[in-house]
Amino acid sequence: MAQQGAKRRRPLSRDKVVAVAVALADKGGLESVSMRALARKSRVVPMALYKHVANKEDLLDAMVDVVFGEVDFPTGADWRTAMRQRAVSMRDALLRHRWAIGLMESRTRPGPANLRHHNLVMLILREADFPFWTAIRAYNAMDSYIYGSLLQQQNLPFETPEEAVEMAAEIIAPPSLAEEYPYLAEVVVELAKRGFDFGEEFESGLNLVLDGIERLRQEEAMTTGSP
Repeated sequence: MAQQGAKRRRPLSRDKVVAVAVALADKGGLESVSMRALARKSRVVPMALYKHVANKEDLLDAMVDVVFGEVDFPTGADWRTAMRQRAVSMRDALLRHRWAIGLMESRTRPGPANLRHHNLVMLILREADFPFWTAIRAYNAMDSYIYGSLLQQQNLPFETPEEAVEMAAEIIAPPSLAEEYPYLAEVVVELAKRGFDFGEEFESGLNLVLDGIERLRQEEAMTTGSP
């Protein structure tokens, strides 16, 4: 008989397998997620995992679904407020799960959170009287901006405003380069004054995208006679 008070290990489930995989990816990147590593972390033999996930692609589908499930935005607000909150929430989720950047729209067998998310975005735009193709273009523009800005942030060779200033100063350090590339030198000077904040720049660019979508919506309304 097991010792009284001893903790029983929770039985393995699909949700638990996926949660462990997400934790591994958050810590060590997607390359750290293998069925063998997942089994070791779950304290089971690798074959036990296949009762809960069919293969690596099925696991990735479920992991991406976790990220979509963390994105929050209102359904009762106007379209611009909803899309702004969605963009900020998506960025926050992907900064927590950087391995998912580039995977979010790649799944051919999306999970329920993924499907619910995409359906809700279209619902908000269509209910705001966006014609179908205008809604599609607005959606594509938003995703291109959100995912593109995060890919850029992830690939830039600096992480903090201070590092950005240092890197820019090193690039343009020789006086001859400053003279040959005066506008790049100006970037260095202004970065030294103000720094570079990824969140602030994201919000600023987001305003430009939303302004462009609103202008497109108004142009389509004038063409079709919609309100």
